[in-house]
Amino acid sequence: MDTNVVEVTLAALATALATGLGAIPFLFVSSMSRRWVGISNAAAAGFMLSASGALLLEGLVRGPVRVIAGAAVGMIFIAATGRVVGRYDHLRFGQLQAADAKKAILIVAVMTVHSFSEGVGVGVSYGGGTALGVFITLAIAIHNIPEGLAISLVLVPRGTPVLAAAGWSVFTSLPQPLVAAPAYLFVETFRPILPAGFGFAAGAMIWLVFAELIPDARAEMRPRAFTAWLGGSFVGMSLLQFALLAR
Repeated sequence: MDTNVVEVTLAALATALATGLGAIPFLFVSSMSRRWVGISNAAAAGFMLSASGALLLEGLVRGPVRVIAGAAVGMIFIAATGRVVGRYDHLRFGQLQAADAKKAILIVAVMTVHSFSEGVGVGVSYGGGTALGVFITLAIAIHNIPEGLAISLVLVPRGTPVLAAAGWSVFTSLPQPLVAAPAYLFVETFRPILPAGFGFAAGAMIWLVFAELIPDARAEMRPRAFTAWLGGSFVGMSLLQFALLAR
C-alpha cells in the first residue's frame, strides 16, 4: 500500500480515537441528578449548534446550493429515523431503555453521519500536501474531543458507563479512517460532494438539537440556567473552532 495512503489512514484513525477523550471528565463525576441531565442536554446542544454552523459556513463557500440541499436531506433523514425509532416501545441501547435509548441511538446515528464529512475532509486536505493534511488532521482531532463530550453528555447521565460512552464516541468517528484514504486517492472526485456532505451533517445535527435535546433540557432547567449553558457551550465551541482555523 502507498505510504501516503497509510499516513492518511493513520491520521484519520487518530482523529477518531480523539473523540473518546471527551468522556474523561465523567471519570470524576460521582452522581448525576435529573438537573444534570438537563444541563448536559443544553451543553451538548450548544456544542452541536456551533459545529453545525461551522459546517454550513465551510459548505457555503464551496457550493451554496449543494450545502442547502444536503442540509434539507439531513434534516429529513434524522426526522424519519426518529419516527422509525419512536415506533418501538421496548428499545434498548446498552443499559438504556425506552426514551433514553431513543436519544442515545439518535445522537450516535447523527454523529456517525457527521464523521463521514470529516473523514473526507482529512483525505481531501492531504491531497493539497502533507503540511495542510497535518494541520487539518490536528484541527479535526481537537475538534472531536468536545464532540465526544457532547455524546457523553447525552449517554452518561442516562446511565451509560463512562468507558462505554468513550467507546461509542470513538465508534461514531470510525467513518473517518474508512473514507479518508479513498478521498485522498480520488480527491478530485470527492471534492465536489464535500458541500453536500457538510450540509447533510449540519442539517442532521440541527434537527436533533431542536427536536430532542433542547426540549429535554428546558424540561429540566429554569430558563436562565438553560440559556446560560446553551449559550456558554456554543460560544466556547465557536471560540475553539475559530482558534483552530485561524492561520
